[in-house]
Amino acid sequence: MSNIIERSADNIRILSASMVEKAKSGHPGGAMGGADFVNILYSEFLNYDPDDGTWKNRDRFFLDPGHMSPMLYSILHMAGYYSMEELENFRQWGSHTPGHPEVNQRKGVENTSGPLGMGHTNAVGSAIAERFLVSRFGETHAHKSYAFISDGGIQEEISQGAGRIAGYLGLHNLIMFYDSNDIQLSSKTSAVTKEDTAMKYKAWGWNVMTIDGNNADAIRQALKNAVQEKERPTLIIGKTIMGKGAVTEEGSSFERQTSTHGMPLSEAGASFAKSIENLGGDPENPFVVFNDVKSHWEKINENKRQAVKVKKEEASKWEKENPELAHKLNDFYTGRIPEIDFSAIEQKKNIASRAASGAVLAHFAEKIENIIVASADLSNSDKTDGFLKKTKQFVKGDFSGAFLQVGVSELTMGAIANGMALHGGVIPVCGTFFVFSDYMKPAVRLAALMELQVIYVWTHDAFRVGEDGPTHQPVEQEAQIRLLEKLKNHSGHRSILVLRPADAMETNVAWKMALENTKTPTALLLSRQNIPDIPAKSNRYEEALGAEKGGYVVYKDDGKIDIVLLGNGSEVSTLYEGAMLLKERKGLKVQVSSVISEGLFREQTENYQEEVIPSELPKLGLTAGLPVSLEGLTGPKGKSIGMESFGYSAPAKVLDEKLGYTGENVYKKAVEFLKL
Repeated sequence: MSNIIERSADNIRILSASMVEKAKSGHPGGAMGGADFVNILYSEFLNYDPDDGTWKNRDRFFLDPGHMSPMLYSILHMAGYYSMEELENFRQWGSHTPGHPEVNQRKGVENTSGPLGMGHTNAVGSAIAERFLVSRFGETHAHKSYAFISDGGIQEEISQGAGRIAGYLGLHNLIMFYDSNDIQLSSKTSAVTKEDTAMKYKAWGWNVMTIDGNNADAIRQALKNAVQEKERPTLIIGKTIMGKGAVTEEGSSFERQTSTHGMPLSEAGASFAKSIENLGGDPENPFVVFNDVKSHWEKINENKRQAVKVKKEEASKWEKENPELAHKLNDFYTGRIPEIDFSAIEQKKNIASRAASGAVLAHFAEKIENIIVASADLSNSDKTDGFLKKTKQFVKGDFSGAFLQVGVSELTMGAIANGMALHGGVIPVCGTFFVFSDYMKPAVRLAALMELQVIYVWTHDAFRVGEDGPTHQPVEQEAQIRLLEKLKNHSGHRSILVLRPADAMETNVAWKMALENTKTPTALLLSRQNIPDIPAKSNRYEEALGAEKGGYVVYKDDGKIDIVLLGNGSEVSTLYEGAMLLKERKGLKVQVSSVISEGLFREQTENYQEEVIPSELPKLGLTAGLPVSLEGLTGPKGKSIGMESFGYSAPAKVLDEKLGYTGENVYKKAVEFLKL
C-alpha cells in the first residue's frame, strides 16, 4: 500500500513539474514538495463528491499559496474534476487552469488565491460560517475547512489576525497544513525570520504538531489527531523538501534549491527529463497517470461516492424530520431572504447616514437570520451595534449569535468575510471607518474578482470626521473605490457597487440595493455627521427609490433649467441649499441630481441619463473627495469642486466653512461658473 501512496505522490510531482515546463512559467518546487500532503488529504480525509463539486456538506480545501496551483490542479485531476488536457493548457488563454487558481467550486477550486495570507484567512471565514450554520441546523451539516499555507503566508501580517481569531473562537473544524520548506522566492527563510512559528500558534490557542511533511504515515497520523480535536484549530507544520525529486543532468540531487520556487526545472538548473525519470515518469510523455495510480484513484473516488451517498441519505432523513428547518436552510444557500418593507424602517429626522444604517441593521437582526455582521473594534461608532444589540457576538463554543468582533484587523476582517461568502449560506457584512478601507483593499479586490456578496459598511466618509484630523479623514478613498465600479469582472459585469446615500431614506434604499446585489460586493459610504433630509415632494422614500438607477433628480424647477448641480452623500443637501440661493438671488432655474453610484447610473438608458444629467446644460458638481470623483459626470463642459489637499483637525462645521462646503459657497461657485 505504501508503494502506491508514494507512486501517487510522485505522479502529482511529475504532473506539476510538467505543467510548469510546458507553460515555460510557474512554480514547480513548492508543488513538488507539497504533493505528499494533498495526496493523503484528498485520498483519505477530505469528504468530496467527485461528481458534484458544489455539494454543500463537502469539506472545503483552501489553497493559500496560489503559485502552487500545479499541485492543486494535479490532485483535482486525480479527484475527477480536471481533464489531462486542462492540465496541459496550464496558464494559457481561456483555460480552466490559470497561473493562480480562480474560484470554480464546480471543479473543486474553493477560492481565488495568489496574494499570500488570503487563502487560509478565507478558511477561517468558512469555518466560522460552518459553525454558525451547525448551531442552527445541527451536526448533520458539520464539515471541516482545510487550509494549505506556505512560508510567505505565515509572514504576511494578515496571518496574525487569522491565527488570533481562529484560536479565540476555538475553531476545531479548521485544520491547516504549513508547508515549511525553508525556501522563499528569492532567498531561504532564514534570511528573513527567526520566529518560532509553533510557539506563536500555541500562544493563540491552536493545537500544533510538527512532522516530516513528506512522510505519508506522519501526515496521516497528524490528520487523524486534527480530526479528533474538539477544542482548538490545528496547525500541522510539515517540514517538506522544495523541489522533491528534482535532479541535475548528472543525476545528483537538485532539491532544496531557491531557484525551483519560481521557474521551470530546466531554467532553475535542474534537468527536467532526468527529474521526471527519477520520479518514475516518461519525459517524452509526462502528462500521464500511471495505470496503478489510476486504478488506485478510481477506487478512492468510488469510495467517496459511497460515503457521500450515506451523508446525503442522512441529510435527506434530517430534511424529512425537520421540514421547516430544511426549508430555511435551502433559503440560506439559495439567497432567498424574507421580504423587507424598507419604507417601514423608521428614521429620525436629519440624522447621520451611519445612524440610519444602524437602524436598518437593527431591523435586519429581527428579520434576516443568515446575516453575519463584523466590525473592526468600531461597532459603537460605525453603528453596526444596531445589529449587535439584538444578537450577541461569537465566542468559543457558542455561535448562536451573529456578530463577529474581529478586533483591530481590517484586512483580516475582509478576507474572513470573503471566506464566509465562499462557504455559502450566509451574507457577510463588515464595518469600519472609510479611511481604513485602505487596509482592506486587497480583500475587497478579491471579493470583486470572485464576485462575492460581501457588504462593506464604511462610515466617517469625509473630512467631517473633524477633530480627529487628516489621519482619519478620507479624501482620495472614494475615487479609489469607485475605480472598481469602472472595472468589469470576468462575467462582464461591474465588479462592485459603491453607494453614498444623501440622507436617511436614501440609506434605506442603499441597503435595499445592497441586499439585492447578490453577484458582487457592495460598499456603503456613510456619514459621521448629521445630514439634513432632502425635502420631499410627497413621499421621500418613494422618491429616494430613484437611487436604484444609480442617480435621480431630487429637485427641479419648472421651465428651462439654467444649471444642474450634482453630487452624492452629504453634499446633496448642501447643493439643495445652494440651489435655493440661486433661485432666490438670481432667479435661476436649477436642477439638483443625486448620483449615488456612477457605475450603476452609466448602465441606464441614454434617455434616462440625459434626464438626470442633461448633456448640454452647465453642470457643477460638489464632492467631499477628489474632484475626479465627479468629473465623469460633470463632463468637459462642467466643473467638479472637491478636496485638493488632506483634511485638517477642527470641528466639522468649521471645516465646512473653511473648505467651502456650504450653500453659500455653492451659490458663489455657480455664479462664477456661469459668469453672471
